[in-house]
Amino acid sequence: MPIDLTYSSDVTDLIERTRTFVRDVVLPIEDAHGGDISAAGGDTLRTELQSAAKDAGVFAPHAPIEYGGLGLNMSDRAPVFEEAGYSLFGPVALNIAAPDEGNVHMLAHIASAEQKQQYLAPLAHGDVRSAFAMTEPAPGAGSDPTALTTRATKSDGGWLIDGQKHFITGADGAGFFIIMARTSGEPGQRGGATMFLAPADSDGLHVGRHIGTLDKAMIGGHCEVRFDKLFVPDSAVLGEPDRGFEYAQVRLGPARMTHVMRWLGAARRGHDIAVAHVARREGFGSKLGDLGMIQKMVADNEIDIAASRALLVRACWELDRGDPASNSTSIAKTYAAEAIFRIVDRSIQMCGGLGVSDDLPLARLSREVRPFRVYDGPSEVHRWAIAKRVVGAAKRAAKESE
Repeated sequence: MPIDLTYSSDVTDLIERTRTFVRDVVLPIEDAHGGDISAAGGDTLRTELQSAAKDAGVFAPHAPIEYGGLGLNMSDRAPVFEEAGYSLFGPVALNIAAPDEGNVHMLAHIASAEQKQQYLAPLAHGDVRSAFAMTEPAPGAGSDPTALTTRATKSDGGWLIDGQKHFITGADGAGFFIIMARTSGEPGQRGGATMFLAPADSDGLHVGRHIGTLDKAMIGGHCEVRFDKLFVPDSAVLGEPDRGFEYAQVRLGPARMTHVMRWLGAARRGHDIAVAHVARREGFGSKLGDLGMIQKMVADNEIDIAASRALLVRACWELDRGDPASNSTSIAKTYAAEAIFRIVDRSIQMCGGLGVSDDLPLARLSREVRPFRVYDGPSEVHRWAIAKRVVGAAKRAAKESE
């Protein structure tokens, strides 16, 4: 079967326009504020950058065309999102930052026509932000979603939701929430979860404190959220009751890959800065870039970038085919999350004292990419899932051969 890794002329043009826009418009703002999105202006800055992205024709490359986006599939998103991620503020500017990007993807696939009009249209256009409320304090849902404790109880004409969430990205200032709550079964049991849509100003929905984290470039913080007899009508059910865990897979696999795309762009920036530095800096009688130990780090970075892209391309190809791609997305996410951190860490090492200073962006890049080994499933959980699938297949084969 022939393999074609080229992109269409339209996508190639979009890649170049995204590269120019991010480097000329977005990067200077990130650098001026040390990568802190709140210090740079928060939602006011988001609105300004997104307006500029619309003018540049690079806004919402992932969103459906009928909602003002460019309608790219997963494979074509990869190089565009990578260019956007070259700046920590680039994804916000293009409206492809988490969690909004993943929520656009899920709403486009699952929401009813009325829900798309009420929630997807303004989100895709950048009129509002959103939040995906799934993660809970212990002993609730975290890496194990079946531990879900937030409960939705059937009420007259709708549902009453009670529970606690935390680490809810973008919660402060979100226009609406997608809430994962248990509608049947008990914590620890598979199934029984339902997704609900709720405007942020609903009675009984409370956004609490920002949980301080390493990263500073995700708008709206990572917050505690409480639901206290939050009433949502039957029309607020996203999809069908008790199918929430199934629907979550529509979002999680692609969202893991778009995280890889964005943070690979950030790692590439770190690598570019380090290579430029060692090509100029004199030391030990030559350019640093001529020294064997430095060359090894440069080469290892290039290998990690190429390998991350290759695994990403494979996973996106499977997703575009309509496959679950569970194994390929877990492999790509685990490898890339660790490789991206290695790339930035080596880049810091190559730049010595400058690398850990605020004179270069490398220290903040390290701070931003480190959480990826935890976000969207810790590396250890993905390794467990990969091994479980492989060993399970081997057991089934052994049983069939008996």
